[in-house]
Amino acid sequence: MTALRSICNRWAASGLSPPQCPKCPLLTSSPALTNRGRVDIVRQTAHRGGKGVTVARNFTGIGLAEKQDLAKKMQKACGVGGTVKDGCIEIQGDKREEMKRILTAAGFKPVFAGG
Repeated sequence: MTALRSICNRWAASGLSPPQCPKCPLLTSSPALTNRGRVDIVRQTAHRGGKGVTVARNFTGIGLAEKQDLAKKMQKACGVGGTVKDGCIEIQGDKREEMKRILTAAGFKPVFAGG
């Protein structure tokens, strides 16, 4: 492991991108290739005065800062407002397809849940 660690440090010091190695946790891999878990995408209108929102929920293993970053990307891509509330990302309007595209690019497996 020490030999591997020194190789990884040499790649980092040289400024070059390291080779892809599925066995080495020290080397970087593309976030789009990793499976970060299932995320449910639901459209809700209850308790919102008839206005619809699209909610992404059941995130596992990511913090509030990353959820806020994803929410900002979704708001920008959809051209609407949104927020992170109770661990879920809420985007105004029916934007399920756009949310699915962004979550897939971030390495999640989005699933349309509900009716």
